[in-house]
Amino acid sequence: MKVLVAVKRVIDYNVKIRVKADKTGVETANVKMSMNPFDEIAVEEAIRLKEAGAATEIIAVSIGPQACQETIRTALAMGADRGVHILTDQPLEPLAVAKLLKAIIAKEAPELVILGKQAIDDDCNQTGQMLAALLDWPQATFASKLKLGPAEAVVTREVDGGLETVAIKLPAVVTTDLRLNEPRYASLPNIMKARKKAIDQTTPAALGVAVTPRLVTLEVKEPAKRASGKKLGSVGELVEALMSEAQVI
Repeated sequence: MKVLVAVKRVIDYNVKIRVKADKTGVETANVKMSMNPFDEIAVEEAIRLKEAGAATEIIAVSIGPQACQETIRTALAMGADRGVHILTDQPLEPLAVAKLLKAIIAKEAPELVILGKQAIDDDCNQTGQMLAALLDWPQATFASKLKLGPAEAVVTREVDGGLETVAIKLPAVVTTDLRLNEPRYASLPNIMKARKKAIDQTTPAALGVAVTPRLVTLEVKEPAKRASGKKLGSVGELVEALMSEAQVI
């Protein structure tokens, strides 16, 4: 069974985000970048499926500028077999990403596609669902447990009311939640091996997909800073302060 995993290059989650001076976006120059944490979970799950004998090949796909090859190399060092890089400098929206992944899936014919449930830079949580709709495949989002059979996958999902277990026929799209697994660190020997693994490169034009953004960002602003707290001397003062706040609201 072939498994395809999508990996995105984002600002590292430990970095404090800074808005550009012209308010057109966030600052990415000289900022540490890394693989989206939810995508790391997706790669780890694919590797575990291969180690269990349920998968035979893992393909890591990334879309973006040349630097995205570093993200693919990270996936290869973790245990993916080969990579596909769709080269573009255009800002990408979830629908464009889903269409590009669909084009790669048509070429590679995987039986399972695993994506992070969302990227930490835009938090859209849309690509997996859009991809499943475009492919007309079953989907299981927010997966916290995945068991793969020969013709179906049994997925435990994180939902508002707790957990939900569903069985979906393959091929299918699964998006990962935080509790699915703990991603491994790439060992030095595997990092060295990853340098020799193949990365195929293509472009949106070669795949016949238009990626021109449909949305225009008017302005990016930092969240308003929290007001400082107050120390009150009695319950009466607290009640009076709360009533005053309620009147303002």
